Amino acid sequence: MMRTDRSLLKYILLSIITLGIYGMWVYSESITTLNIIAVKDERRTNDFLFANLILGVLTCGIYSLVWYHKMSNRVADELANRGIDYNFNASTFWLWNILGALIIVGPFVYTHKFLTSMNMLSEDYNKKGN
Repeated sequence: MMRTDRSLLKYILLSIITLGIYGMWVYSESITTLNIIAVKDERRTNDFLFANLILGVLTCGIYSLVWYHKMSNRVADELANRGIDYNFNASTFWLWNILGALIIVGPFVYTHKFLTSMNMLSEDYNKKGN
């Protein structure tokens, strides 16, 4: 059974308490879940920690932007493949997480939409399987 209890409030509070470790764990766990759920597309999304802490640092953040873009589109593709009508894709990343950072709340909106998308995919997977 895949987790369907991801929430923004828990993400924020536990990330503060654990100095960001919980937030990294949530993204890492979500990507592992995505790789299991979206196995039919024969693609694999690199682990969050590897992509953002190692490759992101080595490329001055450029790889992290590419990783988020591709991951967001993969989530969108899987939502569409499963017939789930929810607006989440790479545009969500660029508009909310990048441009939305100018109004402070944008990254929180993106994270909420990402967590909601992953909950929807997990719930569908738990009901139907692959």
